[in-house]
Amino acid sequence: MFRNIPVIALEEHYWDKELATELAGAEGIRGDSLLKRLYDIGELRLQEMDEVGIDVQVLSHGAPSAQKLRPEIAVDMTRRVNDRLAEACARHPTRFAGFACLPTAHPEAAARELERAVKQLGMKGAMIHGLTNGVFHDDQKFWCIYETAEKLDVPVYFHPAWPHPDVEKAYYEPYGKDFPQVVRAAWGYTVETATQAIRLILSRLFEKHPNFKVILGHFGETLPYQLWRIDQALRRPGHDIMDFRGHFTRNFHVTTSGHFSTPALVASMMEMGMDHIMFSVDWPFVSNKPGMKWVETLQISNEDMTKFLSGNAKKILKL
Repeated sequence: MFRNIPVIALEEHYWDKELATELAGAEGIRGDSLLKRLYDIGELRLQEMDEVGIDVQVLSHGAPSAQKLRPEIAVDMTRRVNDRLAEACARHPTRFAGFACLPTAHPEAAARELERAVKQLGMKGAMIHGLTNGVFHDDQKFWCIYETAEKLDVPVYFHPAWPHPDVEKAYYEPYGKDFPQVVRAAWGYTVETATQAIRLILSRLFEKHPNFKVILGHFGETLPYQLWRIDQALRRPGHDIMDFRGHFTRNFHVTTSGHFSTPALVASMMEMGMDHIMFSVDWPFVSNKPGMKWVETLQISNEDMTKFLSGNAKKILKL
């Protein structure tokens, strides 16, 4: 708790043993210390939360996730993964909540799993990582998932994953070898996820489902900063009428996951308002302490701090 304000961290990851094992090679890129934390949903995680005053973590499977599963096993495995996450949250019901993972290779089954996860398991929404079989999730075959989320009044969190192989080759070679994070958190993840968000709006999804809520991490993957220019450019002659800025500021919410920047916060506040910004750390890929130390430096009102640290999350996730 920070200044008597509860602290909810919204993009905090774990790994399920079965899912991580299936996604061969995933563990090979993680050090022992990181793996230890990814597989812990108990003592170590709670200890590191308590050390800095984080009251609640909303848990989500870290990348890679169900979007990388073979279609023939995706539906049954995600059910088991979600069941186990729900059991882990039930052991510490005041400290943990969860986002479901979805078998998006089968969109209708993914929509059913979202409904089951929310109604039966108490999940607070879902998280989708990257592309499914090379396809962005604005494709209309996925809209049944968003229709279900809208009916349930839960958000979908769009999280980065490894870029499409053609994009990786065209954009990042030869630098990916010497600077592997340029393909991931430094830039590649941002490009992919911001593109996904833009495509969701351009698809006119939010005209059909105006109450569907999207969450983006990392301060919206640069989109709050770029919002004016994107909106202005799309209003130039030759374009269909599109209220890009309106859709983004109404339907999208952003978190701070791994991006503890006061200028980024100010830009997001000015474009979106504090009602659409939530705190998160991106644990264990980023440690808790830098995030909470940054919070201590913020010169914002107590009302805004309350919204930022937990009020908005309580409202959107019904915590």
